[in-house]
Amino acid sequence: MPLPRFDRLPAERRELILGVARRHFAEHGTEGASYNKIIEAAGVSKTAAYHYFDGREDLLVAVLDGVLERLLDALGPWVPARNEADFRSRFTAGSASLAAHLRDHPEDLALADAAIGRTPAGPWLDWFGALVTDGQRLGVIRTDVDHGLLVSVTAAVIQAADAWALARMTTEPLAEAADLPEGEASAQLWSLLHGLWRGAATAAATAAGEDPTNAR
Repeated sequence: MPLPRFDRLPAERRELILGVARRHFAEHGTEGASYNKIIEAAGVSKTAAYHYFDGREDLLVAVLDGVLERLLDALGPWVPARNEADFRSRFTAGSASLAAHLRDHPEDLALADAAIGRTPAGPWLDWFGALVTDGQRLGVIRTDVDHGLLVSVTAAVIQAADAWALARMTTEPLAEAADLPEGEASAQLWSLLHGLWRGAATAAATAAGEDPTNAR
């Protein structure tokens, strides 16, 4: 984390330094970006830089923490739903907001996996933990699978779905891709996760000779 002297800088100066670092890490990778080039581009002397950060890794942590904070802000806090329809509506809105943020902030997109992976048991999975717990309360999500596994799988599927939707938006004509985050992508994401979440009910319905699409 930044040293106390960095926190005493004006907010605009802190954001400039972190913004330059974020751009370099996004363009060159978390392993390939040069610390010296970053501080030079930010207009910071080597002497001053070591008053602000212990070194390159310290600066990287500050950048990734900022990325994760923005991803969580895009999702918004999970608020317990009133019923299954409200649960789906809240889930769809959150995933669409996250996809839109990643679409509009390519540097955050480039660093999202590193930011999320830096604290695997931190606030990112806490958000999905709240979602899964609420879904189980409502009977939307199965309870025969370990809670932690469901949380991890749900988070991983959403990350993969966002990457899929954004990749399609960059390779397909605008007319075909314009509604992906809120439309096709959200519908397919819900269908995929709902199948995972309701697997036990679907399997039971199939074994009983019923139409599995009728299983809640």
